[in-house]
Amino acid sequence: MTTQPPGWYPDPVNANRQRWWDGNAWGVHVASNGTTRVEPLPPTTPTTARASRRMPVWAWILIGAVALIPIILLSPVVAVIALVVLITGIVALTRGTRTWLRLNSRKAAIAVTAAAAGVLLVTGSVSAAVLPNTGAGGKVEAAPFAELRSPEDAQRSEESRDARPTPTPTPTPVASTRDEVVTEVVPFTETRVDDGALPAGQTQVRTPGQNGERSLTYRVHLLDGQEVSRELISDVITTEPITQVIANGTYVAPPPPPAPAPAAPAGNCDSNYADACVPIDSDVDCAGGSGNGPSYFNGIARVVGSDIYDLDRDGDGLACEPY
Repeated sequence: MTTQPPGWYPDPVNANRQRWWDGNAWGVHVASNGTTRVEPLPPTTPTTARASRRMPVWAWILIGAVALIPIILLSPVVAVIALVVLITGIVALTRGTRTWLRLNSRKAAIAVTAAAAGVLLVTGSVSAAVLPNTGAGGKVEAAPFAELRSPEDAQRSEESRDARPTPTPTPTPVASTRDEVVTEVVPFTETRVDDGALPAGQTQVRTPGQNGERSLTYRVHLLDGQEVSRELISDVITTEPITQVIANGTYVAPPPPPAPAPAAPAGNCDSNYADACVPIDSDVDCAGGSGNGPSYFNGIARVVGSDIYDLDRDGDGLACEPY
């Protein structure tokens, strides 16, 4: 796998999905049914070094010689089994499936296929060298493994091979990214201020509000041109919003002054009192008091002369002042 370029390949843990290969090692991103997610590889158990227990060379030679005995005796059977395993391994490599051999990775499929091819080559050679084939002259000749089949079997094998559909290679998903800019409106806010020059109950827009604008930049992740995820990488306000200012009127007009009392004719006012007209009569009492007239003065007058009508009872200079 180390010679493969970076790309998506069958997951060594689960061949039904794809895993990213960066050219040197498997990544943490897996893809399945058009979606990608992060799933680290499970930890592997380190193999224990057994340098001190290495078998000698003669032991390996002896094991190999003993292993050749069943291969020689059962070479046709072993050849058939090796052929089945070889075909299954090729199917697993082509379609990326586990098959009945339960091959969990592409490396395992390659190893099993190569081993089956080697066993098939050895057993074929052994069968050709050991199995006799008598010719017309009675001479024993070596018969190759392919000649042990009948013509009918060979024809059926050719027909089944021609009728077998050509396996379709699994396409490798193509991952890519693009940046997308989205513009959004930033609504303005509103504030109110009191204005003593504006009548109460009235409002007036002093500063009109204006919306702002912001730019959002997303990084979109694609798998075979289809979006699988996106992330926000930039958020910038390109135009600041303007706050709207509204004035609230607080001015309350004072009540109008009371209408002045009608002035009495100047010729009928006593000159001993000022600021108001105290009538001239035999006796004048304050209106609302206990006097009996015949004339009454309604209001407050300032005593400027002699208080002939005794209207200033407390002597403060003001006539008919209420107590």
